[in-house]
Amino acid sequence: MLKAGVYALLALGIFTVVFALLPAPPSNAARTGATLEGVSLSLYPARDADAVWRFRAAHVTNDPLRGETRLTGLSNGGRWIRQPGSPPVLDATLRTSDLTIDAQDNMLTRQASITLVQQCADIDLRGTEEQPVRVEQGYGFSAPVAEVDSPSLTGRVTRMRMTFDFNVEDSGEDSTLGWNPDATETCENGKRVPLGSPAKET
Repeated sequence: MLKAGVYALLALGIFTVVFALLPAPPSNAARTGATLEGVSLSLYPARDADAVWRFRAAHVTNDPLRGETRLTGLSNGGRWIRQPGSPPVLDATLRTSDLTIDAQDNMLTRQASITLVQQCADIDLRGTEEQPVRVEQGYGFSAPVAEVDSPSLTGRVTRMRMTFDFNVEDSGEDSTLGWNPDATETCENGKRVPLGSPAKET
């Protein structure tokens, strides 16, 4: 019995030495996920059941370990609202060079431009690597700095949080956002038109 135990220890020792001498796997062996090119992507966020985001992207990389999807070379980004019995309606457009979608379907980037179609509002969002622009599903978006331009509401907003229906929920004390008493345009059917000249529906 003792002899069998000695043999087992000897075999274990030989296995350990051989295993230690095996070459290490290449550094990219632990990489997971997939990379796609020239992709049309639709995102159906669980926290925003009536919405779907659509993008075209030159490159899409998925990292399942981190639960993230990175899109680069973006175009035609938009949020569409689905309505029973009717075609989806474009609610917002999103322009940015790259985008990361996290495990909660929120979207992060350092700089983006959002247009809220029904309010004719153009919003330029700027962030940093530590404090990125965030598009939060089911709520709206936030950024350290934003420039807002709409037919009546304009200005600069710091530490901004805004809903998709154009309500500013939070802002810094140094923000200058306000109504323009000298506005010459209004928003009709998602288009800017001179005051007194409603846009034609298309």
